[in-house]
Amino acid sequence: MLGKWQWIFKQLTSRLWLRASFFCLIAIAAALLGFILKNYIPSGLAQDIGADAVSDVLNIIASSMLAVTTFSLSVMVAAYAAAANSAAPRSLKLLLSDKTSQNSISTFIGSFLFSLVGIIGLKMGIYGETGRFFLFIMTIAVILFIVLTLLQWIEHLSRLGRVGETIDMVEAATVEAINDLAKQPYLGGVAWPASFKPNKNYTAITHHKIGYLQYIDMASLDRIAQRIEKPIYLDVRPGAFNDSIKNIAFVNGSVSEEDLASICRCFSIGDSRSFEQDACYGLIVLSEIASRALSPAVNDPGTAIDVIGTLVRALSPLALGEEQEPKYKHVKLPSFEAKILLDHCFKPIARDGASMIEVVTFLQKGLKSLAKIGNGQFKTPAEETLSYVRAHAQQALRIKEDKAAI
Repeated sequence: MLGKWQWIFKQLTSRLWLRASFFCLIAIAAALLGFILKNYIPSGLAQDIGADAVSDVLNIIASSMLAVTTFSLSVMVAAYAAAANSAAPRSLKLLLSDKTSQNSISTFIGSFLFSLVGIIGLKMGIYGETGRFFLFIMTIAVILFIVLTLLQWIEHLSRLGRVGETIDMVEAATVEAINDLAKQPYLGGVAWPASFKPNKNYTAITHHKIGYLQYIDMASLDRIAQRIEKPIYLDVRPGAFNDSIKNIAFVNGSVSEEDLASICRCFSIGDSRSFEQDACYGLIVLSEIASRALSPAVNDPGTAIDVIGTLVRALSPLALGEEQEPKYKHVKLPSFEAKILLDHCFKPIARDGASMIEVVTFLQKGLKSLAKIGNGQFKTPAEETLSYVRAHAQQALRIKEDKAAI
């Protein structure tokens, strides 16, 4: 489970501008090191390297990297548009945070700035003989780094924006969230007592911001609960839509305004859902990819079948994983129902693929597998979803042999 600062850091590092800025600062520092260290490099190590020779190489890097960066950005925009059209618009957030793409673009921009700063320094004559030698060594290192990045980037471009690659990225993010859910079904807290029912003695807490709950800082909530010596009962999970009216938490007795404000700061609310703590969101995105593939305009049942297999694989850790000891025992959450997960991911596919016998057949196989996996957590909800799949199929299929087959 990510801590609050880890979550913030992950959100920031997924932005292209931050990674590119970091690479640019390193590149500028590398270009200026030759000037800073010129008096510390033994003169015997310096070769007879003319300023024109280094300048020519830097000019080539500057002109080529500017062209490569422009081309790469245009390819990325086209790939993202294709992915949004062929897969699901909600998957675009993961594509934008793809580290390979960000590292490649950042390397190209950083190399351009390195060469630019180096050329300016040479023209101003600030390097000297030893400084030019150091700049030449750094230029060779930058060229090697560019070549390695280009090879990786060419390989990545062959997959960027493809439906299969998008499915894999969404699956990776979903599995990570589901693994956390399997280990800590109450986000590190504990379950509500079976007899708990908030009454007028409890202080109901609302959050003024309207949007989707992206993250709950459980560690801070636990510290607040210990300070006020009262357990905090949460009535929401990440992914819930907060309308500023619905209660998000309860505390027995009165709570000061300062403590209420501290509790509200533990809830991060944004304009869209995120993948980190919200296991259901990844399943919904996968289901949307399958539904789009089943639309008459696309008519690609193979992709839908691939997504069904991915959903079974992504959900299996929840039935196979072992729950860990709760870390935040003063924060309590309602029980999480496995049925909610199956309803969000399988029912839309059952509705949109009801007229395709191959999709219905694979849906049945997937749900039967989930019913048998692990601790039997999915047995009852899988059987209920299976009845829903068959009911839709009986209405949509026209041939009696297909109806008999299901």
